[in-house]
Amino acid sequence: MTAPSTRPSVSEKEAREVAEAAREQDWRKPSFAKELFLGRFRLDLIHPHPEPAPADVERGEEFLATLRDFCDAHIDGARIERDAQIPDETVRGLKEIGALGMKIDRKYGGLGLTQVYYNKSLALVGTASPAVGALLSAHQSIGVPQPLKIFGTEEQKEEFLPRCARTDISAFLLTEPDVGSDPARLATTAVPDGDGPDADYLLDGVKLWTTNGVVADLLVVMARVPKSEGHRGGITAFVVEAAAEGVTVENRNSFMGLRGIENGVTRFHQVRVPAANRIGPEGAGLKIALTTLNTGRLSLPALCVGAGKWCLKIARGWGGAREQWGRPVAKHEAVGAKISFIAATTFALEAVLDLSSQMADEDRNDIRIEAALAKLYGSEMASLMADELIQIRGGRGYETAESLAARGEKAIPAEQIVRDLRINRIFEGSTEIMHLLIAREAVDAHLKVAGDLIDPQKNLSEKARAGARAGGFYARWLPKLVAGKGQVPRTYGEFHPSGHRDLSTHLRFVERGARRLARSTFYGMSRWQGKMETKQGFLGRVVDIGAELFAMSAACVRAEMLRTAAGRGGHGKEAYELADAFCRQARIRVEELFGRLWTNTDDLDRRVVRQVLDDAYTWLEEGIVDPSGDGPWIAEAEPGPAKKPNLHRPIR
Repeated sequence: MTAPSTRPSVSEKEAREVAEAAREQDWRKPSFAKELFLGRFRLDLIHPHPEPAPADVERGEEFLATLRDFCDAHIDGARIERDAQIPDETVRGLKEIGALGMKIDRKYGGLGLTQVYYNKSLALVGTASPAVGALLSAHQSIGVPQPLKIFGTEEQKEEFLPRCARTDISAFLLTEPDVGSDPARLATTAVPDGDGPDADYLLDGVKLWTTNGVVADLLVVMARVPKSEGHRGGITAFVVEAAAEGVTVENRNSFMGLRGIENGVTRFHQVRVPAANRIGPEGAGLKIALTTLNTGRLSLPALCVGAGKWCLKIARGWGGAREQWGRPVAKHEAVGAKISFIAATTFALEAVLDLSSQMADEDRNDIRIEAALAKLYGSEMASLMADELIQIRGGRGYETAESLAARGEKAIPAEQIVRDLRINRIFEGSTEIMHLLIAREAVDAHLKVAGDLIDPQKNLSEKARAGARAGGFYARWLPKLVAGKGQVPRTYGEFHPSGHRDLSTHLRFVERGARRLARSTFYGMSRWQGKMETKQGFLGRVVDIGAELFAMSAACVRAEMLRTAAGRGGHGKEAYELADAFCRQARIRVEELFGRLWTNTDDLDRRVVRQVLDDAYTWLEEGIVDPSGDGPWIAEAEPGPAKKPNLHRPIR
């Protein structure tokens, strides 16, 4: 059988249905963030702060010490940036210390680290070289180990996980040249070569932005199986050997940052994949991808936390040493405010990351929203911190490390960290897609009771039944948002200990803010009904408010944990100061976001965009050299065999 060469044509409705079918429909475990968006401040779900088991801490700290020594001795970040490549000897060294198997169970030859210590390891190695951090993250967070851990058979785990733990690098291949966050249009096919359930598949297609794909030994590939007799079809996940006949790396992509990552374009032409390499049943590929990302996304905020710590260290050193008008620049209010923002935000990001990671380790909560918020918030705030560091260092922030060294100054790659961090707002779901994904989960309870009521496709009888359900739900829910607990101030006495800043007022703000957010979401649904999903500006602000409230909660809980751990080396007083500073900064942002829910330029912006696309403003583009050239904006992947040399670079 031959694979079709035409790309699937799907409507907006069909695309939404594909995405909806792939998401987890039920909430079997509690979720702090889900409750927060519903106006319920469930502090009991995160406080007291969960803590790892002593054995996990011992094993994790032992590996961190090994990794720190390796980073100091064997990772040359400047060389990787200069050569745009991680040296083979560095990758071999990572394999030797077990870094490829940090998240893989010891049963299969891995280190079996917890999510908490895996993230600490990524934060550490990312400060030595963000490209190395990306290699390890892509391999373990979304590559072969994670989907097999959740969905693989025991036979698959025994065959592939020992390889991934010590010798083989893996990559995750979903995106295509014309398919980003719209998997319904996936064109790569896996056609059964026979009728039985054990028939091999023939894989055809092109994958774009395959991080690790240029050096990978094993690939997780998402492909569409045609529906036929004996095959349910649908988007399906496969483990594919990178050395298999018909797999070709056609291009190694270059980017503004992360210059050492091995990211490319991979083509499959009649690649034979055994049925035993299929992960899960046919049609489960998107669900596997989304479930993998629930915890896999935590690797990105881990790298952002490391970047925040790096920015703080550089800002502290420079702010205290550089003098202007007779005193250190850090003591000038305009610069000091930036350093305060970096310090407080780094504390909060680490609080969000550690809390979400520990909950993932304990598996007692559903953290799909928490992990998504951590990725969204971490990537946005880290970029802001890096930008502020550039401003603090002035011209030396904009100058490259190589140039600084050439004239005898410390080679601080501040401009590089801005470039390296920028991709995190796009990786594994852009900020815009994360807003929509989180908003969908946040309004899930509303859609369950009122979805048919606002769905234009439903008939009158279906709407009537939905109206009855919604009436009962909102009759119980809405009064709780305007009366009862949260309207009468709670004490949160343990968050106002003697000699420490008062964090209880911030928790009361979160509690009331959550109720206000839930009311605003309800008003938005009442106002726009079925058009709510098109109000992406509104939904984005709703999510951003939730992210700030979650970060405030995590910061306060972490500060209290460190206070009670003071006898064990904690920093209670200092943690309270940082949490207080962060919460005060966050409250200003929250109030601004609430105001912008209803006072904004969203409608005007839509009109301007229509005019831009209708070429009404082309006169404004006059006076420049045309940057677009004559080629198409998006190149279609040509069907058939590869026509370029294979650039796959195996590391031995």
